[in-house]
Amino acid sequence: MTPRAFPPTPSSGRRVRSALVVALAETLTERDWLILEAVNRLRLVTGLQLERLHFADLSGKSRSVVRWRVLKRLVDAQALMPLARRVGGSLRGSAQLTYALDVAGERLLRLRRDLSQSKERIRRPGTIGDRFVAHTLATSELYVQLVERSQVDSFALDDFQAEPAAWWPNGAGGWMKPDAYLSISAGEFTDHWWVEVDLATEATPTLRGKFLAYIDFVNLGKLGPGNVVPRVLVTVPTLERREVVAAVLAKLPAPADELFAVVLHDEAVGWLTAELSETPHE
Repeated sequence: MTPRAFPPTPSSGRRVRSALVVALAETLTERDWLILEAVNRLRLVTGLQLERLHFADLSGKSRSVVRWRVLKRLVDAQALMPLARRVGGSLRGSAQLTYALDVAGERLLRLRRDLSQSKERIRRPGTIGDRFVAHTLATSELYVQLVERSQVDSFALDDFQAEPAAWWPNGAGGWMKPDAYLSISAGEFTDHWWVEVDLATEATPTLRGKFLAYIDFVNLGKLGPGNVVPRVLVTVPTLERREVVAAVLAKLPAPADELFAVVLHDEAVGWLTAELSETPHE
């Protein structure tokens, strides 16, 4: 049994014939495929995030120019779909846009999956509202920062799954629904984490209910990805919110003190890597 799929996002409206998809597949570069796979993994990604992931080898103005050309080509081919809204800030053009998988992109990945016999599911986001966009992009940013840090530090990002791929059976007929699951390793040590990306939009009773679900999972004796019980990292936007979340966690039953950690969004990657090197491993 697998988690339910999100309802499909309205596409750009044009139909894409199978012959065109096959022909398009033959023109894609390896970087094109990696971009499509990243958007599929994360559901929504900004142009700047894609630039940091897949154009970091370029320097100066050429990085943004090449990124713009590549993303425009994928949009024109209906492989990617830019959302109507733009993220805030002074960025221009495709860097400021948010991208989802479009019809041709979905079919391209299905074609490649069939050819490679991969079991990875093809995902498109559900109904897109401002809150959904902000939350999804915050999760995407964690992934991008982990990739960037892994390229300069001595750890490996072994796996990263955003929801719904991160969901896990809870042993009671339902699902654990973290925003992401990740595993990182250094040498012989590997840490597994479920991640809750908090944007300070949920009331404390909602937080308490969400956290109790993890405690129930542990007390049922269930195991998660990697055949372990992942710890739960809660990332928050401000120090004030960290205090709110910490207060909720302090009132939870065991093993809350060992299971949960709460850090600022911007400190999450540094904290994870420090924890990897300092936490005792069996």
